[in-house]
Amino acid sequence: MSEIFRTTILGSSAAAPTSLRHTTAQFLQVHNQRFLLDCAEGTQMQLRRFKIPMMKISHIFISHLHGDHFLGLPGLLFTYHLLGRDKDIHIYSPPGMDEIIGIQYRLAQLKPSYEIHFHELLRGQQRIYDDRFIYIETIEMDHRIPTYGFLIKEKERERNILKESIDRYKIPRKQMPGIKQGNDLITQNGQVIPNDKITRSAPPPRSYAFCSDTLYTDQFIDQIRNADLLYHEATFMQNKADIAREKTHSTTTEAATLAKKAGAGKLLIGHYSARYKELQGFLDEAKKVFPNTILASEGDSIDIGFSEE
Repeated sequence: MSEIFRTTILGSSAAAPTSLRHTTAQFLQVHNQRFLLDCAEGTQMQLRRFKIPMMKISHIFISHLHGDHFLGLPGLLFTYHLLGRDKDIHIYSPPGMDEIIGIQYRLAQLKPSYEIHFHELLRGQQRIYDDRFIYIETIEMDHRIPTYGFLIKEKERERNILKESIDRYKIPRKQMPGIKQGNDLITQNGQVIPNDKITRSAPPPRSYAFCSDTLYTDQFIDQIRNADLLYHEATFMQNKADIAREKTHSTTTEAATLAKKAGAGKLLIGHYSARYKELQGFLDEAKKVFPNTILASEGDSIDIGFSEE
């Protein structure tokens, strides 16, 4: 099993791209699965630019139906068709995405070479993806239209049996599944060997909280508590807090405050207003509240490692 848990920034700008920044999209690899979080204009160009295997993406999560978060999706799906893709793709979004995509194919009189499965995101917290190793659930944002973030979290792993214990106690294969789940070993002569003498605990589950466009709110703080990496929009610096509220966005200081309250391991801020050319001020403001803050920048990959416990 691959231990990779990494997000790559494809776009970090709000509303409109600039000469230096694309609008929101992130490529996420967790173990052997590849996901796309939002798919703004130019996303497929960014995937090619950073040599990301876009054909391996099978699940795309769209936070909301503002154009700077999904306008790259029709083009990406059409490219998949041109390339002869035959693997199904799953798209998760608020209601309406099936209409947006459907009209593209209907007017072009095309049937895609692969199946597209649309999954509607509804209000409240939903578990929308589940496999052997991870799950993904929605985080309800506070924005002008229905908007969601996504919590990507590893599942608890089984305990690891120490190799020397297998040899020393000649652990029967039939007892191994139970021992991995925490059971003690019972030897052939009836001796009980405590589980913690023959196993070691697995690394703690890692998590990534992707918080899209939103007013500052702590309504989901319990859901994202102790996330190893928190991405939170910071469209404006703090001196534009009134504009942020008017446009239902957050500031640097607000993003950092949420990270601090949630006990996040690291804060990643992005979704910068196109009015800003320099971003050092964003970082400086956020770090005053939450020192372990980094800027989202096109092409950067952020690995989510195992925390020490």
